[in-house]
Amino acid sequence: MIERPNKASIPDQPGSYQFRDAEGRVIYVGKAKSLRNRLSSYFVSPETLAGKTRAMLAVAESVTWITVASDAEAFMLEYSLIKEHHPRYNIRLRDDKSYPMIAVTTNEEWPRAMLVRGARRSKVRYFGPYVSSGAARETLDLLLRALPLRSCSAAKLARHTRDGRPCLYYHIGRCVGPCIGAVTQAEYREMVERVSQFLGGQGTELANGIEAKMRQAAKALEFEQAARYRDQLEAITSVLERQEMVVSSDADMDVFGFSADELEVSLQALRVRAGRVVGTNGVVVDLVEDLTQEEMLTRVLELYYAEKAFDYPSRVVLPAPIADQERLEQLLSELAGRRVQCGVGQRGRPRALVATATENARQEFRRHRTRRASDHNARAEALVDLARRLNLRESPLRIECYDMSHLQGTNYVGSMVVMEDGLMKHRDYRHFGVSIPKNDDFAAMEEVLRRRLSRLLAEQQGDLDRSRRFAYRPNLILLDGGAGQLSVGIRVLAELGLSSSIELASLAKSFEEVYRPQLSEPLRLPRGSQALYLLQTLRDESHRFAITYHRRRRTITAEQSVLDQIPGLGPKRRSKLLAHYGSVFEIAQASQDELVATKIVPRAVATQLLEQLTKVYGTTSSPSEE
Repeated sequence: MIERPNKASIPDQPGSYQFRDAEGRVIYVGKAKSLRNRLSSYFVSPETLAGKTRAMLAVAESVTWITVASDAEAFMLEYSLIKEHHPRYNIRLRDDKSYPMIAVTTNEEWPRAMLVRGARRSKVRYFGPYVSSGAARETLDLLLRALPLRSCSAAKLARHTRDGRPCLYYHIGRCVGPCIGAVTQAEYREMVERVSQFLGGQGTELANGIEAKMRQAAKALEFEQAARYRDQLEAITSVLERQEMVVSSDADMDVFGFSADELEVSLQALRVRAGRVVGTNGVVVDLVEDLTQEEMLTRVLELYYAEKAFDYPSRVVLPAPIADQERLEQLLSELAGRRVQCGVGQRGRPRALVATATENARQEFRRHRTRRASDHNARAEALVDLARRLNLRESPLRIECYDMSHLQGTNYVGSMVVMEDGLMKHRDYRHFGVSIPKNDDFAAMEEVLRRRLSRLLAEQQGDLDRSRRFAYRPNLILLDGGAGQLSVGIRVLAELGLSSSIELASLAKSFEEVYRPQLSEPLRLPRGSQALYLLQTLRDESHRFAITYHRRRRTITAEQSVLDQIPGLGPKRRSKLLAHYGSVFEIAQASQDELVATKIVPRAVATQLLEQLTKVYGTTSSPSEE
């Protein structure tokens, strides 16, 4: 057990402190404005400390510290020590995704721009990260058409320089030929700066500058030079058109969203430069420490800017208030070398961008949990854990989950999603059109289960073509709902004689309660347990699958009803129009003259058709140019 150090011996200065176990290993690293005040807060009555802090202190045998000159230095020292020692009681990044970035090798005599992943190197400028390697490659390819920096390796550059002959890229205009002295160092460095300027979010300024040079060359009758500037401008404009302008052109900010549970938090950032989203980035963090939401957000943001950030914005837009906002602003300002402001996105475009970042965080959190469950050992442990907690006869190697979806009793549909060996098996998913005429989830669930299980029995008896089979018998059927849905499942299994061969459970949305046959009270699985992760994944996927199918059915129904209301548009004309255009929405995009030109409908019918479609889809034609 750790002994309290003499308070007078602890310096009243900024710094980092390290708790160590009996073998001298660092188990926790912290930072403080005042080491004396912060360390004193650990040596109080154990009942007043959080559970994880008590657990850490129970293992700790000693504490050491290092003083520094400022908060910023304390933060960087803490981060360095965490990276070196990997202390078990510190929150830590668990994001194993290597985002693609564009790097400009300013440390070389003739810099090049290239797509990279992984750790950063000194004296190399990085831009991004990008959502996908495809997006990064497309951006880089279009940009190098306008500003053709070399793309070859250092060895290839040296070989062509020695031979005095350029490669094919020079001959097709994709490189300016530094290997043969076709460009001066000054001209090449200017191109490098222009590439960096564009990737840094100043594409509009670059395009304006090239346009001015193009006009100047044309005015001086230098038409070949003007044509080269024109081609550069077209390539740069093409990239800019792929970057959505989301706020005013002078906006320079990082917008954050997060999704968290008791064990982990997913943080996602939208990087907005010069009003355009130029990249995204994210982290998943283990929440080992006991922190409030405000403290957690502050801690995760510190980790993000220490490890994942490639530059610092003028403004950080947050999804919720954080602890000690002024200190974080001061820290980021010191790291950036200029003022950085932090604030919650409460209205307008910042609020909308926070919502987008939050949805990205939710999606990434869901993918992260699925990836974690994809590991074989983790999946095996999760299935064993599920069998133990639900008291199943065996580990459920095949689980089928069912959900219903409807809108006020219309377009009733059901969904079945399948998990085998702990992984979703998409090819075995099934949709069901339900014939229930009114809002009755129990009757709809009964119909779907009867159809699926009756088909299973028929396949087992050889009465159906096995090439279109539902596949294997499930070990466990999971129903989205509560005790009512469970009762339906019990009745169907009993009537079909399957109660002894198929286990049954239902998962209620409220409190994540699991209902099982023969249990009077629902089970509540521990938050963070692998068993609950499996059930949540199945339930969420079945809901998504049902909602998607329901929306598609509803859209088809709505479109069919729209066409049915047009006088003079009978079944044959409807079929011909849909065959010609592909969908009702595509018909709505056509002009009256285009519809008449198909010779499928007369002008009068085309007029009424477009009037009706405008009510459904709004104005579809482009505004006239003035």
